[in-house]
Amino acid sequence: MIAQRSRFLDLAALAALERKRFSPKRRIEGSYSGRHVSRVQGGSGEFVDYREYSGGEDLRRVDWKVFGRTGKAFVRLFQDETNLLCTLAVDSSASMKFGEAPRSSGAKRAKSKLEYAQWLSTAFSHIISHGQDQVGLAVLGSELRDWLPPGGTSSHVARIQELLERIDTIPTMQMSRSLLQLFERSPGRGVLLLLSDLLMEDLQETFAALRLFRHRGWEVVILHLVHPDEERLPPGVAFCFQGLEGEGEVICSPAEIAVQYETRFAAFLAMTRQFALSAGCDYRLVNTAVPYLHTLGDFLIERSG
Repeated sequence: MIAQRSRFLDLAALAALERKRFSPKRRIEGSYSGRHVSRVQGGSGEFVDYREYSGGEDLRRVDWKVFGRTGKAFVRLFQDETNLLCTLAVDSSASMKFGEAPRSSGAKRAKSKLEYAQWLSTAFSHIISHGQDQVGLAVLGSELRDWLPPGGTSSHVARIQELLERIDTIPTMQMSRSLLQLFERSPGRGVLLLLSDLLMEDLQETFAALRLFRHRGWEVVILHLVHPDEERLPPGVAFCFQGLEGEGEVICSPAEIAVQYETRFAAFLAMTRQFALSAGCDYRLVNTAVPYLHTLGDFLIERSG
């Protein structure tokens, strides 16, 4: 039986990006030889330096020409290369549904933050695996809802894309515990790519959890998803605003609170960016009005150097 391809996977659109690689900014660890700079200095990659010989080392690594000139034994050091291990971490809190049009409206649904994350994560999974690297998935909520460790087989990637397609949201404003659970299940080092709107009550605890990944040597990339309708209130006389995570309702005239809302939202964006940079994370603000292919392409071009 042939598995049905995910509706979020557009192979024709991704063809132009398949030659680009998701290159980490820091040295990484992997499970086999690849094309990324490794944290481990060994003897099979690019020459980087010399080190004085210590007793008991393999004599084949001694540079005998240097020994003949200096009378001292030095070992040649090489920078091994390895494959990328990347875990896609997707926020599944109910606020990620923002931007989704009611099904009863009969209109074509607008793209919610969750849908944007599904398109973008699916594209990342394809590009990473196409580059002979390994990709995993963590679906985050108040608990770790789904987790697949990094792998590179076609069936593994198809399973990731299937889980991404099936993500449903839950009414929670907590994410730190799920990140801690992911940290406990993720030995070694790699790249954690977090896609979230960061609208949560435990924001400080969430960044404390991300610091644990950084302390272990992980590279952490945060794609902070923002819907354009979140940046400013809609024009009109009166609206009923409904919380997606059980916060209740607010009936008001947008004109009365527009300036205060926009000021507070801008302060929230500045705060999350500062939290991320202080934790040593790579932070990127992503507006869902920008096509996901443009976001992906700009990211890969910048990472390719």
